Amino acid sequence: MKTATLLGFVLIVLGVLALAYQGFTYTTHKKVLDVGPIQATKTEHNTIPLPPIVGGLALIGGIVLVAAGSKEA
Repeated sequence: MKTATLLGFVLIVLGVLALAYQGFTYTTHKKVLDVGPIQATKTEHNTIPLPPIVGGLALIGGIVLVAAGSKEA
């Protein structure tokens, strides 16, 4: 399998995932209170949104690479 075809398949998968989830979430823990042996922490959930155009461009780019890789073979 050629590199362009393999990269195309990877871009297609990433594009579909980006369109399906439209971002990802991560969790951070912050120390709020620290008095001797007593500690209090706060859990924050942060989201990084991905615009649908990013997923669409990755999907289209992957399709183009797969098509170009199959024509070379």
